[in-house]
Amino acid sequence: MTTSEIPNRPTAGILSDDRREEREQIIEMLKRAYFMELETVMSYVTNSINPDGVRAQEIKESLDEDVQEELGHAQQFANRIKELYGVVPGSLEFSAEQDFLQPATEQTDIVHVIKGVIKAETGAIEHYSKIVEFCDGVDLVTQDMVISIQRDEEGHRRLFEGFLREYQAEGRA
Repeated sequence: MTTSEIPNRPTAGILSDDRREEREQIIEMLKRAYFMELETVMSYVTNSINPDGVRAQEIKESLDEDVQEELGHAQQFANRIKELYGVVPGSLEFSAEQDFLQPATEQTDIVHVIKGVIKAETGAIEHYSKIVEFCDGVDLVTQDMVISIQRDEEGHRRLFEGFLREYQAEGRA
C-alpha cells in the first residue's frame, strides 16, 4: 500500500500527498539532525570518561548528564521522521563528522573538550535554524519540536562558553 492509498489521509497540511516534496526535504533534514545527535552522544560518552585531572571532573559530569538529553533529541527526530512517513535510517547510513570531539592526545587537555562541545552545539544550532526556517508555514509541528531542541542546545553551548571563559581568564586556553 502506498501512502496515497492510505484511507482517511489528510488532504491538507504536511501529511497530504500534495506536500510530499516538502515533506521529503524535511525528512532529509531530520535524518541529518538525528545522526548529529547520535554522534554527539558517542562523543559525549567518550569525553565524559577519558579526561583526567581534578579540573576535568565538572566537564565530565556535565557531559555525562547531557548524554541522556542528546539521546532524547535523537529519539524525537526519529519519531518525527516516522510520523512524516519516512524511514528512520540505520547505522550503515551514518557517517561520522565530529573530528573536533575525538579524544585529545593528552587526556588532561580539557580545553580541547570544551572547544569541541562548543563547536558541536554550534553546528547543531545552525542546522536546526535551517530546519526551523524551512518549516515556517509548512510544518509547524516539526518547527515547534526543533525550536524546543534548539533551546536545549543553546543552553549547552552557553554553559561550555562559560567553562571556556574561565580557562581563558586563568591563561589555560
